[in-house]
Amino acid sequence: MRNPLPPLVTERLRELRERPVEPVEKGFGPHAVAGLDTGGLNTAGLNTAGPSAASVAAARPLLHRAGFTYPLLILRETALAGNLEAMAAYCARAGVVLAPHGKTAMSPELAARQLTHGAWGITVATIGQLRTYRVFGFPRLLLANELVDEAGITWLAAELAADPGFEAYCYVDSPEGVAILDRVLARRPAGRRLPVLVEIGHAGGRTGCRTDAQALAVARAAAATGTLRLAGVAGYEGSIGAGSQAQMLEEVTSFCRRLRVLAGQLRAGQLGTGQHADGGEEFIVTAGGSAFFDVVTRELTAGGSTGVDGITAILRSGAYLAHDHGYYGTVSPVSRGSADAPVLRPALELWAQVLSRPEADLALLGAGRRDAGFDKGLPVPLRAVRRGGNGTDLSDSRLTELNDQHAYLRLNPGTELAPGDLVCLGISHPCTTFDKWRVIPVVNDDDRVTDMVHAFF
Repeated sequence: MRNPLPPLVTERLRELRERPVEPVEKGFGPHAVAGLDTGGLNTAGLNTAGPSAASVAAARPLLHRAGFTYPLLILRETALAGNLEAMAAYCARAGVVLAPHGKTAMSPELAARQLTHGAWGITVATIGQLRTYRVFGFPRLLLANELVDEAGITWLAAELAADPGFEAYCYVDSPEGVAILDRVLARRPAGRRLPVLVEIGHAGGRTGCRTDAQALAVARAAAATGTLRLAGVAGYEGSIGAGSQAQMLEEVTSFCRRLRVLAGQLRAGQLGTGQHADGGEEFIVTAGGSAFFDVVTRELTAGGSTGVDGITAILRSGAYLAHDHGYYGTVSPVSRGSADAPVLRPALELWAQVLSRPEADLALLGAGRRDAGFDKGLPVPLRAVRRGGNGTDLSDSRLTELNDQHAYLRLNPGTELAPGDLVCLGISHPCTTFDKWRVIPVVNDDDRVTDMVHAFF
């Protein structure tokens, strides 16, 4: 059973679905998805009426006969759907809710699918990302960051005042940050208190209170305002990365326990903030990237600390949706043998043509740093399709270097691969691959394009 989408989200996505893709988008030239574009020209002679997601879904063209240009990033529908189902089922079993991080793909279509699979809301990292999702009507957004941008706060206050059904949350980690929010909201009333989460950090990490004393001071400062509501505790365990895997797991476990204890104390009013019974609103404890969400789940729900005493445990994992063939494929809970963890499959593929075979053991591909993430490892060669349609095994090949628009594929000198052939690459780290594309075809197991999604970076 699927949850219905809010009417405004449905309406805005319908409009997006009918929007023609402009030929300036990567992979979409004037002949993309042959037969679907109208050939309309503007005064500059540019085709302005390319295919839409709706027309592509109706035509279901074959991927490599649809007139796309290369490189081309695609999403595999079977993996995408399986990851959605697996994570939703995992959260239901574990007693947590999911607010997936929307910064991974910045795609309203993908975020909407997460809502239909039971997501509590969508997480964002900046006020600009929050505004983007709000344009598409998303009703509950968690800004997992401090908000000190006065123009952004002013906009958010107006949006909250205009729509009583819209919910937004943000972090605070200092009395100074609390003061900025309070000052702007006092001048530009939102008509209700803005819920804030006290962010807890760790030594050597990024934002977040380093000590419990600092966290208490921030909580008391927020509770003392007339514009903010103390709504919970938040943290991010994914930046804990020193030492062996065993040491990381120990530190992540300790960090999540600290979040749980602080949340319980603040919710119970034991630390003198005075807002523990503020109208019975939801109180939150949240953490969870895509590497250690099993530890987060276990610790935030330990001992029945959530639900029973009015605390909602929220995971913010985002990369699970696309997963990958590299980084997350090696650090996810399943790769560590975590019991009951969801089995995830890589959904992203980058297709590139062979440009040159200048040496027996080297092929140059037409894809590079402008097309795929490389901060967590280079793309992984998966398979090749020759111009005649035959496949080629690339199991003994590897990428050794990326330039802006070239990839160096080292392979067996006897491998049959020539200019014009297509190579399928798996990616490592979806977050820094999605941000290089704005329109991404969705492909089924028969290599037919069944949909397209947009990314708004």
